[in-house]
Amino acid sequence: MRVAIVHDYLVQFGGAERVVAALHELYPDAPIYTSLYDPTRLPDNFRRMDIRTSWLQNIPLASRWFKALFLFYPLAFERFDLGEYDVIISSSSAYAKGVKKRPDQLHLCYCHTPMRFVWRYDDYVAREGLPELVKQILPFFLEPLKTWDLQTSARVDQFIANSATVAERIRGIYGRDSVIINPPVESDLFRPGSVDGDYFLVVSRLAAYKRLDVAIDACRAADVPLRVIGEGPARAALEKRAGPNTVFLGRLGDREVAAQLAGCRALLFPGEEDFGITPLEAMACGRPVIAYKAGGARETVVEGESGLFFTPQTAAALTAVLHQFRFRQFAKARVRQQAQRFSKPLFLERIAGLIREKYEEKFGQERRR
Repeated sequence: MRVAIVHDYLVQFGGAERVVAALHELYPDAPIYTSLYDPTRLPDNFRRMDIRTSWLQNIPLASRWFKALFLFYPLAFERFDLGEYDVIISSSSAYAKGVKKRPDQLHLCYCHTPMRFVWRYDDYVAREGLPELVKQILPFFLEPLKTWDLQTSARVDQFIANSATVAERIRGIYGRDSVIINPPVESDLFRPGSVDGDYFLVVSRLAAYKRLDVAIDACRAADVPLRVIGEGPARAALEKRAGPNTVFLGRLGDREVAAQLAGCRALLFPGEEDFGITPLEAMACGRPVIAYKAGGARETVVEGESGLFFTPQTAAALTAVLHQFRFRQFAKARVRQQAQRFSKPLFLERIAGLIREKYEEKFGQERRR
């Protein structure tokens, strides 16, 4: 079985790129086709993969301004020649699912979310903090992308949703059913530690839409220590907002993040994500999560067992839960048990099983004809 993996772009490292790395573990000989690749922004293991980029890679500074190229990605992905492969696995939140294939090829799309900037435009512009002029003209450019996105959904034989939230979007937008397979957590790397710290922790890209202001304001009001891991455009504003008990640690490596998670009192997760892998990494370290009750957190956090929820999405609501947290006890082993329901071995087993099933359905029928 000849397999190709396709991903939108490899210019940043997050949950979607962890999924790509896991898929490559499952099919180590599979090349990875992507529009852009910046090895300086990804872990070293990507340098050992066969990564094949599009013609966009030749544009100077393309990886830095990759969002500005949004009109060109459909052309880039449709120009990939994947004719030699039996199975195409796309990891897509926008464009990768649009690769062309023959009827005798099998295409499974691991969908992180349908195009957010097309289908959830108001949410997207709020997240990105775009200038007013851009917000006024952007919808005219997005209309052709919306048409392309709908048309190319028919090229996918099987959608895989990363969460129930995304499965609902796939059904509502594309009219397609999907199999839900949650992203994997590295439970071997993220493990309980022996030192119990007295700080709360945030691990996130420092962007306005992540709502880290809620966590910072709440920790200042509750007078509890907060450590913030991550970088991003909102850092300066968040530092000005923070109280004396908040420390910004910047970007850390996975092992350093794991050590911080293992020592914290709890992870604070104040934003809404399609799924969100960081809460599971905290739980794998035996640490509870205090999360805004929305999005993927509702699928991973068990109230009272592996964490607590707060709502509405305000500092006052989170402050109240921080006060309640003082009187709650969470057993590390039980919290970690919840994370292990999302372990990488289980993810790989479910992905491999689904691909075998769909492969046999498609090619077994052809052999019997």
